[in-house]
Amino acid sequence: MNIEEFRDYCIAKKAVTEEFPFNEEVLVFKVMGKMFALTSLKKWEQGDHSINLKCNPERSLELREQYEGIYSGYHMHGKHWNTVDVGSGELRPAFIRELIDHSYELVVKGLPKKIREEFERM
Repeated sequence: MNIEEFRDYCIAKKAVTEEFPFNEEVLVFKVMGKMFALTSLKKWEQGDHSINLKCNPERSLELREQYEGIYSGYHMHGKHWNTVDVGSGELRPAFIRELIDHSYELVVKGLPKKIREEFERM
C-alpha cells in the first residue's frame, strides 16, 4: 500500500476529514473530529512507510507478537495505538485495510452518544 492508496481508503469513509493539526508533515484522518489514523509524510519521503492506527488493547498485543511490522504506536499511547509498517511487504494490503477499518470502527463506537447519533443520521 502506498501513501495515495492509504489516503484514498481513509478519506472515502463516512464523515472523515483529513487535517494537519500538528504541523505540515503529519497527515491525520478523523471521523467526527476524532483521530483514527495518522502518518508522517516526511517519513514516507525518507522510506519509512508507517501509519499509526487505533487498536483494541488485547488485539494490539496479539498483533505485535505475530508481526514484526506492527509495534507500539510511535508517539502515541501504546496501549491503544499501533504503528504499522505498510512498506515492509510483510502485511498484505487487504490486512492493512482491515486494520484501518478496525481503527475507524473503534473511534465511531467510542463517540459520545449525541455525536454518534449525528454520525448515524449522515
